[in-house]
Amino acid sequence: MGKILKKYERGEATSYISRQRALRKLGLTLKDFRRLCILKGIYPHEPKHKKRVNKGGNVTKTWYLVKDICFLAHEPIIQKFREYKVFLRRLRRAKLNGQIKDAKRIFYSRPVFKYDHIVKERYPTFMDALRDLDDALCMCFLFSRLHRSKTVPSTMPHTCRRLTVEFMHYVFVSIKGIYFQADIMGNSVTWIVPHDRCIEDTYEVDMSVMTSFIDFYMTMMGFVNFRLYRCIGLHYPPTIGKEVGSKQTVFSKNEGIREKIYSLNENLVKEANDTLEELSLDEFPVEGDESDSVQKELIEQMRSIEVLQNLFAGFKIFLNREVPREALTFVIRCCGGEVSWDPIFEYGSKFSENDETITHQVVDRPTIANMIDNRIYIQPQWIFDCVNARMLLPVEDYYVGVKLPPHLSPFTEEKEGDYVPIEKIKLLEYQGKDVSSLLEKSGNEKVNASLQARESNNQQPSKRKEKKESMKMRKARKAEIAENPLKALEVKPGVVHKDNRQKKLAEEKEELRLREMMIAKKYRRAYQKIRFGQKRQAKEVRKLVKKRKTVEEAAANGNSEVVRDD
Repeated sequence: MGKILKKYERGEATSYISRQRALRKLGLTLKDFRRLCILKGIYPHEPKHKKRVNKGGNVTKTWYLVKDICFLAHEPIIQKFREYKVFLRRLRRAKLNGQIKDAKRIFYSRPVFKYDHIVKERYPTFMDALRDLDDALCMCFLFSRLHRSKTVPSTMPHTCRRLTVEFMHYVFVSIKGIYFQADIMGNSVTWIVPHDRCIEDTYEVDMSVMTSFIDFYMTMMGFVNFRLYRCIGLHYPPTIGKEVGSKQTVFSKNEGIREKIYSLNENLVKEANDTLEELSLDEFPVEGDESDSVQKELIEQMRSIEVLQNLFAGFKIFLNREVPREALTFVIRCCGGEVSWDPIFEYGSKFSENDETITHQVVDRPTIANMIDNRIYIQPQWIFDCVNARMLLPVEDYYVGVKLPPHLSPFTEEKEGDYVPIEKIKLLEYQGKDVSSLLEKSGNEKVNASLQARESNNQQPSKRKEKKESMKMRKARKAEIAENPLKALEVKPGVVHKDNRQKKLAEEKEELRLREMMIAKKYRRAYQKIRFGQKRQAKEVRKLVKKRKTVEEAAANGNSEVVRDD
């Protein structure tokens, strides 16, 4: 007789472990277990058959893979958690006993958490780190705007601020509103930067979990910044001067020098024995139409990047104190322009407001007094819109006190049936692009055509009037034939037969219904989802067109009320 196999002792039931059992196996609290999972990148899994994994029970649990928990059991940072608990007990006991000297000694000898080995383990190559850089940048920029609290130590915002500024010194980006996007070694990295305002504390967010993420991301950003600086020949950590080791080199030890580096308006030191050649596109003798087209596309991309890098070349731009200084400085310097501001307001100013060579001044006020004649006063949106359009836009729409045009999102790509704003079409025409196909396929044109058809149908006479007129014409024709029988033999030009629109639509609808009946059952659900998405898109397009029409009518009537969505 063979061995009797017991239930739930093989297969999927042995591949998962509940969180409570994992805590007992590792000997950790729930807080430390969550922190360890965040650092190591371990997340819970949803079993396919919950009843088998739960051994027939119906209790809802959080499940992890057994191999992941075994992987966590060998992590050396678990010992650091235990040492930190011992440190807290010793420190608390010394404070209760009034041993001040012992408390200070214990405090300064506290265990320090290091995550270098975890970063190297999770990202074996530098390209792996670049692919996962989006979340790290977003989190670091967020924490750089936070203030000190119980869960956020004072060193954390300063460290995040330093790391983000170091990264912005390296990267050249295409700004997209408050979103930034950079192409780093072939990887597209997108992150979001909060506004320059203090973020209030909220009890809806568990900051202890957020700090666990930021602890790991700070270590990761340090590695990434070091590697990026070395790739372009810059000294790390960033310093101000000519060359490393020269007398003009100033390291960022005091607060004034650090603030100058944070201003993003200073040139950083390069390595002494590091010479980098400018990258250029190699040309090889190739054959075939496909290779020629690929090479032409690469050359066009290189030229467009070069144009964008010199977009503000020759411009000296002065920033007023009410505009977002850091974002504008970042964009202007990336595009080849010179920028400055009031030296009383911030470090790093290059020229004063009274400089006669200033070409543009960025102002975010309704009016400004004492305007200089040979200077253009613009609003901040002009800088961002020019970078998004990759060309210099007319400044007349961005003067001080002028109502700004809509800020279009460069992330959107128009597809067939989508609503295309009129401002987007005008911008494409200004860039010299062909918009005829876009007008034919855009959703607003379809909706306008349907609206015009409805209006024309409403203006047509009713069916009763048409019948009465046709009856009168028949009676008059019979009377003429009765008077003169030869008129019955007259030949008249034929009348073009008008198709019945409603009948044609009904036939198309019936034909579509018959085709839908022929769809196999396994594909019918996918087809229904596609049709639902198309109907929802068409509904949104109609809604936007109607809203646009309402806004234009209100503007024509002089009514400035805001149209809200239902």
